[in-house]
Amino acid sequence: MSNASIRLEEAKRMLNAAEAKAATLGIAYNVAVVDVGGHLVAFVRQDDALIGSIELAINKAVTARIFDKTTAYLATLAQPGQPLYGIHQTNRGNVVIFGGGIPVIREGRIIGAVGASAGSVEQDIKVAEAAVAAIGSTA
Repeated sequence: MSNASIRLEEAKRMLNAAEAKAATLGIAYNVAVVDVGGHLVAFVRQDDALIGSIELAINKAVTARIFDKTTAYLATLAQPGQPLYGIHQTNRGNVVIFGGGIPVIREGRIIGAVGASAGSVEQDIKVAEAAVAAIGSTA
């Protein structure tokens, strides 16, 4: 198995962990896992999860991968007067700059990312963190 990118088996474990965390919050979630190239590997939309959060989950994962930063961290840099103000308008407007997107790191290298969307920013971060922890990654 290659260590260069998230594999489908790992992505499924991540989704299972995210779903379990979402259940503890009592919120139906959308969760996306992308590979090292930012391409979708796996996605889950729990029953009754917000339709508007589908693209948000995917775009959070892609944003975390293409910038190799959590989307929560990017949010702090994207405020008016900060160095990345306006970044959300790049990449055809698909950059998401609020929490819930986390790069996945193995042996010091980015191998993909996860994005979660449906609850508050804090809840989205917790669901994404649960996914990352499922494969022993560090964020």
